[in-house]
Amino acid sequence: MSFGLIPAAYSELPGWAEDDPSDLLGSMRRCLAHGREVKPYRTGALGLRPELLAEIFEQAVEIDPQGPAEMRTFIETRFQPFRIRPASGDAGFVTAYYEPIVDVSEHRDHEFQHPFYRRPSDLVDLDEANRPLELDPSYAFGQRRPDGTICAYLDRGEIDRGGLAGRGLEIAWARSRVDVFFAHVQGAARLRYPDGAIRRITYAAKAGHPFSGIGRRLIELGEVAEAEISMQSIRAWLAAHEDRQDEILWTNRSYIFFRDAEVSDLALGPVAAAKVPLQPMRSIAVDRTIHTFSSLFYLSSDSLTHLTGGKPFRRLMMALDTGTAIVGPARADIFTGSGDAAGELAGNVRDAADFFLLLPHRAARELGYGE
Repeated sequence: MSFGLIPAAYSELPGWAEDDPSDLLGSMRRCLAHGREVKPYRTGALGLRPELLAEIFEQAVEIDPQGPAEMRTFIETRFQPFRIRPASGDAGFVTAYYEPIVDVSEHRDHEFQHPFYRRPSDLVDLDEANRPLELDPSYAFGQRRPDGTICAYLDRGEIDRGGLAGRGLEIAWARSRVDVFFAHVQGAARLRYPDGAIRRITYAAKAGHPFSGIGRRLIELGEVAEAEISMQSIRAWLAAHEDRQDEILWTNRSYIFFRDAEVSDLALGPVAAAKVPLQPMRSIAVDRTIHTFSSLFYLSSDSLTHLTGGKPFRRLMMALDTGTAIVGPARADIFTGSGDAAGELAGNVRDAADFFLLLPHRAARELGYGE
């Protein structure tokens, strides 16, 4: 593997004695229910079998910890922490994401002009059997033509120029194409209708083209200094340059299609790749080719302080999501919550972090790390 796992004591986890991981109990129970009622998660390349996590989550269903210390003891007696050491020697790295709340209308009018689209019927999943030779292996989706042949799907610019108009794919209409764009980047959104009704949408598929960050493009053009790039600075630039929005937004050819998602508990985030709702400030997206969903990680970052009231970020987290930009054993995207305040928090996170993976004792022995 391209990384090592170095055994650690809980006393070596900065801030562990002050953390209160009790609010992860809900996530443990939801992951357990998913594994029982739907199917177990896929095992990542590391080899951590989801059944070994489920064994502990079954015990979590029965407990009612009386305070943070009891919850930490529950974790300490069942998991062994390991520091993740990438072969490159580099530190781990964290960013953050959130669930936007977007004002929308059910119908298009002079104010609401920009659609959220469902997955089109001619969008097909690609694999080695049906991917055209001219399409890069990174393309996971393509378009099936009427004659049955497959080609690349429309990109962002083509869709924005009306490529899907008239097909009845619109979920809702937003005021701002920038709001729609950032919902694409986050992969989910809450839609707020004029009567106050809330609808939740989440990722269903994408057009297949590679993601290209518009922040990088603004830096290349000299429009925003690299040291100042953030979601907030990008939004501010787009608001001040409406005549150039298409030029910049269309450099990211990737386009996301959505589906309805249950609005079961507005205190939780959307149902993500692990098929359970995200717990704000306790959920992360990881590289699912390496890690198994529902794995526990302890993250420590001295420089990341604005998420935790000015203190270093030091928290036990659960892997419940993934993303194309989340690559490597010590790379994570922190879910900060829903709405503008969560967006303000998420937009400035680009920090080095120490990653500790918590392995069930049985899993540590199976993988050759335990006693």
